[in-house]
Amino acid sequence: MSATNRNLQAWESFWRDAPAGAGQVIWDADPSETAGLHLPLLAGHADAALPLVDLGCGNGTQTRYLAGHFGRAVGIDSSAAAISRARAEDADGVAEFRQMNAVDGAAVGALHAELGDSNVYVRGVLHQCAADERARIVANVVRLLGARGRLFVVEPAASAKELLRALAQGPAGPPAKLLAVFSHGLTPGEMPDVEVPGLLRSHGLRIAASGQLPLTTTEYGPDGSRIELPSHWVVAGPDAEVG
Repeated sequence: MSATNRNLQAWESFWRDAPAGAGQVIWDADPSETAGLHLPLLAGHADAALPLVDLGCGNGTQTRYLAGHFGRAVGIDSSAAAISRARAEDADGVAEFRQMNAVDGAAVGALHAELGDSNVYVRGVLHQCAADERARIVANVVRLLGARGRLFVVEPAASAKELLRALAQGPAGPPAKLLAVFSHGLTPGEMPDVEVPGLLRSHGLRIAASGQLPLTTTEYGPDGSRIELPSHWVVAGPDAEVG
């Protein structure tokens, strides 16, 4: 079995087994602590009348929040279990959800043909992908952006892996929500901090803004404090002015 297929199966089993309810998954933080902090960073560069694609939407918590700020919001995820959960948790039908692998160029091209140029939101997805998949995903993001869309991407900093390793190797073992991730064979990938900006530039995107933020989780450490991972964010677009 290829590494890609193993990864897809791992995500499917993770979402199939994850407990229902808000905040039960380690990265399912309230939007006020996640997308709500990211939106102002994107808003100054993006046309809110364009659709927004939440790439790697999981159970759709952030997608539902972002749907209130864009003309249309579509969450995509490779896991059927995640998409099923996202649809079930969207009682008011504020967003749309599609099972789709962001590596699939044909599927992404069809989505662009349907939506037109779109803004794209990516939170903590690329570091979980193989290096060759990251390049293909960025190439497909460029297709979704077209001439007018803008991209917001935030990924854990390289130093986050050491923080997670320390938590996993502590006397009490990994916190429960982190253990649930590890038990399905999902671990943070090796991704240098310079990789994302480099990938974007190599695919013809220009950086409009960038910075650092804590990536809030729903898990707590042994001392009772909320686990926050260091992260880097970037806003980019095909004709974005360098900021």
